[in-house]
Amino acid sequence: MMERLNRRKFINLSAKGIVMSTVTPVLLFNGIKRVNANNVLMEGDNNKWVDYFVRFTEAYQKNSNNIYQRELESLQLQFPQQMCKIQPKDLLAGRIEMLGIGFTPQSDSGSFAYYMNEDKVENILSDSTVTSNNITRFKEIVNFWKDEDSKVKVSNAYPPEMKKALPSDRWNQEPGIAFPLYRMSGTFLDSKKLVNLGLPGLKQKVQDKAKSATGEKRNFYWAMAATVDLVADLCIRYANMVADEIPRFSGSRKKELEELERILKNIVQQKPETMKEAVQLAFLFNQFSGSFNYGRYDDIFGDFYINDLKTGKITKEEATKYFESLFQIIDDREKVFDSRIIVGGRGRINEKSANELALILMDAHHNLKNVTPQFTLRFYQGQDERLWEKALDMIGDGCSFPLMYNDDVNIPGVQNAFDLPYKEAQHYLPFGCGEYVINHRSVGTPSGVINLLQALNVTLHKGINPTTGEKMGIPGFEDLNINSFEELWEAYTRQVEYHVNQLAKQEELEYQKAAEIAPHLMFSLLFDDCIERGKPIFDGGVRYMGGTLETYGNTNTADSFSAIKKLVFEENRFTLNEMISMLDANFQGFGTEHKWMLEAPKYGNDDEYADEMILKIDNHIFTTTRNQRLKTGLHSYLVVNINNNANTIMGGYTAASADGRKAFSYMANANTPTGGMDKNGITAMMNSIVKPDAGLHAGMVQNMKFSKRIFNEQRELVDAVLKTYFQKGGTQCMISVMGREDLELALKEPEKYANLIVRVGGYSAKWVELPSDIQAEILSRTMY
Repeated sequence: MMERLNRRKFINLSAKGIVMSTVTPVLLFNGIKRVNANNVLMEGDNNKWVDYFVRFTEAYQKNSNNIYQRELESLQLQFPQQMCKIQPKDLLAGRIEMLGIGFTPQSDSGSFAYYMNEDKVENILSDSTVTSNNITRFKEIVNFWKDEDSKVKVSNAYPPEMKKALPSDRWNQEPGIAFPLYRMSGTFLDSKKLVNLGLPGLKQKVQDKAKSATGEKRNFYWAMAATVDLVADLCIRYANMVADEIPRFSGSRKKELEELERILKNIVQQKPETMKEAVQLAFLFNQFSGSFNYGRYDDIFGDFYINDLKTGKITKEEATKYFESLFQIIDDREKVFDSRIIVGGRGRINEKSANELALILMDAHHNLKNVTPQFTLRFYQGQDERLWEKALDMIGDGCSFPLMYNDDVNIPGVQNAFDLPYKEAQHYLPFGCGEYVINHRSVGTPSGVINLLQALNVTLHKGINPTTGEKMGIPGFEDLNINSFEELWEAYTRQVEYHVNQLAKQEELEYQKAAEIAPHLMFSLLFDDCIERGKPIFDGGVRYMGGTLETYGNTNTADSFSAIKKLVFEENRFTLNEMISMLDANFQGFGTEHKWMLEAPKYGNDDEYADEMILKIDNHIFTTTRNQRLKTGLHSYLVVNINNNANTIMGGYTAASADGRKAFSYMANANTPTGGMDKNGITAMMNSIVKPDAGLHAGMVQNMKFSKRIFNEQRELVDAVLKTYFQKGGTQCMISVMGREDLELALKEPEKYANLIVRVGGYSAKWVELPSDIQAEILSRTMY
């Protein structure tokens, strides 16, 4: 067993600022002092948790005038409490837990930076074992954070018009047109820089910058250097935690733990020399930074893998097992809307090495068949065909991964949408549910949400939400009088533009507040160009400060407009007011008229009438959103049509619509037809979904469902269909392969289908764990 290392600190946090030691050690830490890893509050005693939350809050209050010192002291207190124990099969360290009060760029509670998760707080307040004195102390803390939570600070800063347009962020709990989201996510760190420099090299880099800096910049550099020490401190804590476990084991498990302890100590003292050291360092940094997406693993670690393979330090089988362990830790964290790992594509430094590791990574994911990480394959014509073939093998065997992204379309699309040169655009990465950002060069959220179908329904009802009877949306619609399709279109577009304008301003405001609240030091260390500029990521540091607007109901809105135009204004089967009455009755007593609406032209059938309407809807929201960059300080503001489960949830608060959809039922998923309405075959469906302009948005999701028989028994046909789809302009696809009978039987006997995985939208899930309304939406999708 290796000697324990002393977590000696090189920072002196003074009330006047951040003063670093003048000593520049060869090692970040040295010595052999024992560190007790058992002081980590991973479970149990809520009285100790109260003590921690009090100390965290006092550190926050004490440093209210120094955001660098405040974040450093907060993280110094928080990180040890987030650490979780090594599990029996873990080959890496890095399991962590989100706390009830803390600091993170994206919290479970829907906030960012300094946050309070009221659900977790309530557990402590309701615990009978917590002393009355601690309950009193904790109630004071809770009351403090109700006003000090970063989300509250942003919403309190809304100007009057923004408050009117965006009265709530409860998109999943109430009807509305537009909602803000609070998070600093959409991030991919420069893990390649981290593993190439190592912790000592990264610290030296910022210390060198600090020598010639003055004032605010000097404080920023020293704070980043101190943050590197905090990461090294984590490595030592985990190493000592592992050391405590070693005596309990023998044989192969003992050797695994001894190797893990050695790896954790090595990466404190020098840059990684092996693939395992590089992966461990990058993963640990990623976890504690609060970035939920992991990046281009084949590009980051490919050279390490090939070198280890050549020198006999690892075999293919050992590498596969190692990544299986990593992927299991990621899956256990249950960040189903994020957790992206990407392989393939243009822009990788050593493509040959990257491809070899990509195959290992694909095998590891295939073996596990978990719902995360969200494994993603970028590809282009001429790329190593083995990656494509293995991807189809995985999907055909019941994996919902990899998600397939077409570089030949997406890179030119990103060039235009983000207004970037090709060299930058090739570094696009999909994160979360499918939004694009530029790898460690841009951020993509905070973001907003808009329900286009709700916007249409409110417009039809002259500014009244038909689900509540209350006023909603743009003021002045009370006297709206619509006598033509053009007048309806003009009113709808005004409604949408009003909300998009406020959502863009809200996003800009949220970034401004994020910069005032915290420097987000871990992000700033590994994002271009924070170190070079000497500025925190959200305060002028990041190269491209972007934003995204999540749109829902695009397909239903387009099909509703098609039905209105055809049935009301062209064929005069009924008046617009009569149609509104039918919608308000949820089609009760209007069976014939409902049938007409269902039979009106629908997107997904290569029908020119319907497809022109989706382009009209999409191009309007795309260009309206993209043009907000001219009105704000954002480098980009772009639509993402990436439905996760929000099409179902928001549909549950949306009244009946003119496309024949009944009240409070799901909306179509992303850039795909309404379930069951694509009736002309897969070729017609694909011809429709390639029509939206890839150069105007930052990600659109296409879900496809194939039968097991077709996908696996007619693989050559499926291969040809998919390649033709991508050659004709398909940006991406998310494929589920299953038998409809499997889904239906799983509803009856869920215990027999516990591991049946389906693609919901921007994420995957176990079929038996989904709510019934989401299961119904998935069952409605056409299976080819």
